[in-house]
Amino acid sequence: MSLGPVEILFAILGISILVIVHESGHYFAARAFGMRVTRYSIGFGPTLFKYQPKGSPTTFQVAAIPFLAYVQIAGMNPHEENDPDDPELFNNKSAFARIVTIAAGPIANYLTASLLVFFISLAGWPAPWLSNVFMPDDERYQVQPHEPMEVESVSEDSAAAEAGVEAGDIFLEANGVSVANVTELAEQTKDRGGLATEYLIERGGERLTISMTPREANGRALIGVVAVQGEMPPEHVAFDAGQAAWAALVFPWRLTEMQLTSIAGMIRERHTDNIGGPVAMTRMVGQAVQSGPTHVFAMLVLLSVALGMFNLLPLPALDGGRLTFLAYEVITRRRPNEKVEAMVHFIGILLLLGVLVLVTIRDIGNWS
Repeated sequence: MSLGPVEILFAILGISILVIVHESGHYFAARAFGMRVTRYSIGFGPTLFKYQPKGSPTTFQVAAIPFLAYVQIAGMNPHEENDPDDPELFNNKSAFARIVTIAAGPIANYLTASLLVFFISLAGWPAPWLSNVFMPDDERYQVQPHEPMEVESVSEDSAAAEAGVEAGDIFLEANGVSVANVTELAEQTKDRGGLATEYLIERGGERLTISMTPREANGRALIGVVAVQGEMPPEHVAFDAGQAAWAALVFPWRLTEMQLTSIAGMIRERHTDNIGGPVAMTRMVGQAVQSGPTHVFAMLVLLSVALGMFNLLPLPALDGGRLTFLAYEVITRRRPNEKVEAMVHFIGILLLLGVLVLVTIRDIGNWS
């Protein structure tokens, strides 16, 4: 699915808004605790526009590369020249103030996701999101398998093709077990790879017993038939206000569970297939633009939760890494060495930027 300039523009705008929401969480929390914010940058790289309101210590700027943003709070960098007694410095605030300021970015992303979920729920969720993410066990939002198990087509060079299975055949039994739909047929077939298996079918009112040897593919055995499609779920499903409020609380958490499970799987299996950078995110949002407004906002919910969750990971340079140092301070009642912490975060930034560059190069190569 190719993207036009309009889809790409809307995608960049949507992702930029999520990043701005994140940094605004840091900004407003810092200001609420009396910290001095010296710079608020939308994007990075060469500055395109900047403005410093009269009487404000903050320079607001827009930079050339729009996918990232940052807030610079006085006192966070130990190499800055500051009056150590300055009450507006980050490091001169209480541990509680600093924890809230750091956590405010991810919290802002989660609150934004919950707000979007509430309004999408009232307007109507795209049914695939409910069946795949939100309510995967609710049959109302899934394609219902057609009964009986009728063959719509047979794959070429498959076990079923070699056995003479035809479109219109109805499967009644597999390996001696009755089957009523494609789900039950797949269940009785999945462990029969390389094993001759008998199937009872009905063709034109006549019952036939056919022997087939299912073939292994992607970890399960298949015979190569496509079933007649069952009843499709509704295109959109709207909730009432109470259900929408419940969804606003539950849906972001459900997404977080799925994303953490995905990360754990990548670590366990040692692959990076599910890691996407700005290019991949632009493509995802752009494709959602082509599907309609609710798909766009649903995708922004996914990305907003991902941004909040990722930043809470206890990795150097991320908010979670900074919170880890703050947790150490609270537990031990001793502040970590500021220069050591700064060096850890600096190395973390370099590593993250390196990964970002590699992922972006891969995403560009995969764009089609």
